[in-house]
Amino acid sequence: MPQHNSPGETPTEFLCPITGFLMSDPVVVASGQTFERISVQVCRNLGFAPKLHDGTQPDLSTVIPNLAMKSTILSWCDRNKMEHPRPPDYAYVEGVVRTRMDSIPPGTGHRIAKSEILPPVAENSNSNSDSDYESVMGAIRSRSRTSISSSTSLPLHQTRPVNHSTRIPNSFSTSDYSSFPPMSPEEEEIYNKLSSVDTIDHEQGLIQLRKTTRSNESTRISLCTDRILSLLRSLIVSRYNIVQTNAAASIVNLSLEKPNKLKIVRSGFVPLLIDVLKSGSTEAQEHVIGALFSLAVEEENKMVIGVLGAVEPLLHALRSSESERARQDAALALYHLSLIPNNRTRLVKAGAVPMMLSMIRSGESASRIVLLLCNLAACSEGKGAMLDGNAVSILVGKLRESGGGESDAAARENCVGALLTLSIGNMRFRGLASEAGAEEILTEIVESESGSGRLKEKAAKILQALRGGGSDFGEGAEAREWNRMLEASGLSRSQFQQGGQKGGFAYSSQF
Repeated sequence: MPQHNSPGETPTEFLCPITGFLMSDPVVVASGQTFERISVQVCRNLGFAPKLHDGTQPDLSTVIPNLAMKSTILSWCDRNKMEHPRPPDYAYVEGVVRTRMDSIPPGTGHRIAKSEILPPVAENSNSNSDSDYESVMGAIRSRSRTSISSSTSLPLHQTRPVNHSTRIPNSFSTSDYSSFPPMSPEEEEIYNKLSSVDTIDHEQGLIQLRKTTRSNESTRISLCTDRILSLLRSLIVSRYNIVQTNAAASIVNLSLEKPNKLKIVRSGFVPLLIDVLKSGSTEAQEHVIGALFSLAVEEENKMVIGVLGAVEPLLHALRSSESERARQDAALALYHLSLIPNNRTRLVKAGAVPMMLSMIRSGESASRIVLLLCNLAACSEGKGAMLDGNAVSILVGKLRESGGGESDAAARENCVGALLTLSIGNMRFRGLASEAGAEEILTEIVESESGSGRLKEKAAKILQALRGGGSDFGEGAEAREWNRMLEASGLSRSQFQQGGQKGGFAYSSQF
């Protein structure tokens, strides 16, 4: 029998939705929820997807370890002097799941066809492993292919090939939706085209869906149904570029409405969007980046999108995409993802800091990239990587280069914001800022007649810290002692830290 934990004392998000116990090995499923790994294995072995308290039915087809949640749970246990949770007994969980299965009438859509069940992910899988990700996505593509009915045939007069990879699986037939509200005429027309076996119908249905949801808010909400989303899941991985592109564009339109953002993620789209971002057509990739940006705005989606592996391909798009719009959307998607600590760490580990510093030096999308760096500077790993990567000198240099345009003003304010974040609680900053000549340019900003009050306030705070008049470093006496030591030695801070070798600098500007 697994250990009991009081829901009144334990944060709800730490409890498995199936067993109600504190999770020992949490995993994220394709629809975004987190479960105990054994709970997912039992459900998949029994071909059953439970209905959750919020009325949603999870997609258990993919499993990725939620290492961030596991770390948070263990830290919480340590703070509260509790034992770390142990995996529940398989037989016990099976009994819980079978009880729930017995309470559901047949034909209500909660059983999973055996062809839809994917093999379990290996126990030692890692959420950051490309091979694990590719194996999961390969299983999804394999399921899409094997779910096609072999009895499908076409008339001899068919002039275009049928896209068998986008034939809608039998598990998404209208009979599965008997308990759902009836379709509106508009939804029914689109649904019939998208569920057709003919690629021409797919194209027409997607173009109609894309146009209909382009500017009408109420239509975007009314057409974001489980029926339409289930068809879009198959069509977005189509072999046909025009089908894939219009499916991706339709997801962007649907995701613009707040009620739809969480629903789309919980419907299992994130792994598919990432797959298209890695290997889809150029135009489809551009729409997918826009969709991930839109979905990342929703607070509850940020961790799921990060855990499922969106950070690395978004960074690649930011660096390599030929489309300015795609690069901007990738930067904004990463900015919103980096608003939570776990994703900041993922970005730093993925090499985001040196890549973005290099882009700033070359003048690429400076304003948005510096804004993203402000978030990374708020975590210890990001701050260390930025200081090691000569970020202070690069940001000060960008301040000198900036002109008076609106984009330059935004980049200027973001640079000062990043410098301010780097200065807080860090003794290394003062020496690096002094070497870069930061005091001179910051004084100009404070005394200038132009510039926002917020910009001047940030610049003044940095100057106060540099001149030893503030407590932002948190080590005032020690910092002053450092300055006296440096003055006596005649060395810069970086030279002093290298043992007095004037030719050796601790913080290289090479990338």
